[in-house]
Amino acid sequence: MPKKGITGHDDWVLTEALATALVALEQLEPKHQPNAHMDDIRKMLANGKEPAAVSLHLAQAKCRLFPDLDPLEIYREYGIGEEYG
Repeated sequence: MPKKGITGHDDWVLTEALATALVALEQLEPKHQPNAHMDDIRKMLANGKEPAAVSLHLAQAKCRLFPDLDPLEIYREYGIGEEYG
């Protein structure tokens, strides 16, 4: 069976990249945040995905970007219970 897309898991790679980019952009001072682009990233993340899945990707991205923070606190910040921690 031929793989779908370039890698066989393109959607996953793009979702992870977009979530990581959005979390990183959110760390900028508000005056430096590219709000229109961030809104577009949110739309792209939400397209065809359950809101809980988007929250999970964002929480995982923040955990990767800030490994010294408490992962459970990050998950709670995104409305995710301890079952994913």
